[in-house]
Amino acid sequence: MKASGKRKFGRSGLEVTAMGFGTAPIGNQFRAVAEEDVRAVIGGAWDAGLRYFDTAPMYGHGLSERRLGESLRAFPRDEYVLSTKVGRLLAPVPAGGLTSFFWVDMPPFEVVHDYSYDGCMRSFEDSLQRLGVSRVDILFIHDIDVFTHGPELQKQHFRTAMDSGYKALEKLRSEKLVSAIGVGCNEWQVCEAALRERDFDCFLLAGRYTLLEQDALDTFLPLCEERDVAVVLGGGYNSGILATGAVEGAHYNYSPAEPPILERVARIEAVCRTFNVPLKAAALQFVLAHPAIPTNIPGTRTKKHLDENVALINHPIPTEFWAELKKQGLIRENAPTPV
Repeated sequence: MKASGKRKFGRSGLEVTAMGFGTAPIGNQFRAVAEEDVRAVIGGAWDAGLRYFDTAPMYGHGLSERRLGESLRAFPRDEYVLSTKVGRLLAPVPAGGLTSFFWVDMPPFEVVHDYSYDGCMRSFEDSLQRLGVSRVDILFIHDIDVFTHGPELQKQHFRTAMDSGYKALEKLRSEKLVSAIGVGCNEWQVCEAALRERDFDCFLLAGRYTLLEQDALDTFLPLCEERDVAVVLGGGYNSGILATGAVEGAHYNYSPAEPPILERVARIEAVCRTFNVPLKAAALQFVLAHPAIPTNIPGTRTKKHLDENVALINHPIPTEFWAELKKQGLIRENAPTPV
């Protein structure tokens, strides 16, 4: 498998590389990234043949979009696929009056959730300005899930997105300002509900189809196959543990991993050692075996980690490795695996 290999993006007419570039880390996620390091890692991604870049207003409260746009300006616009998201507007706040769990050293803007038609249109236009482009290829409605909003508010935001915000995305698609529209969130159940209601081309699913989790195989991924809908896979390391392994302090879903998760990862690592397969290589390649998933977008903040990911997605893995994971019940029997 090659990171730079082009793959069909559902029914959209787009092609994406098997590995894309997730830009949450360059929005200063958890720690600051220097401007020169941002330019180096995006330039390195381009040199490695990566041609799909995903961002969002949320990432660093506008910082990720600005940095990505500045770096991509050196490259021909028609040679890469660009996605961003709607659902969050950025409102100015007094300097020093902003704190965040995820972001550090961010611009003085706070997030205001708005999934309405007008809110999505404004979000799209604001993103174009931060990115310095006249169009994006893929536009996702961002985080209409329970994880983000809680159960009651989620119902309200989901309804607004489906009844109002969707019309904005549909209009942008009809005017060819975007080529594909979808939903990006942390829960496959929400993605499936959206697909059953509206004519989406794609989804960005974060952390819910990995070596540790395959419940999306029940109904969501088969429905995507049936409708030729593409799924971008984000969060393939489950926020850390499938990169670090079952070490003390390992994170799963942005929190310290509980003992059952640590035990399961330790068992996967034991199989990895038997077949001399890096855990990260298995995590990166496993998800791409599913026919509905054309691309995996691990977030990367340094060129060193980027180069490592590119090498790992190209790392040879014997078919016997996947068979052993199934034999031990560590991945589902019906999960597609790389050939």
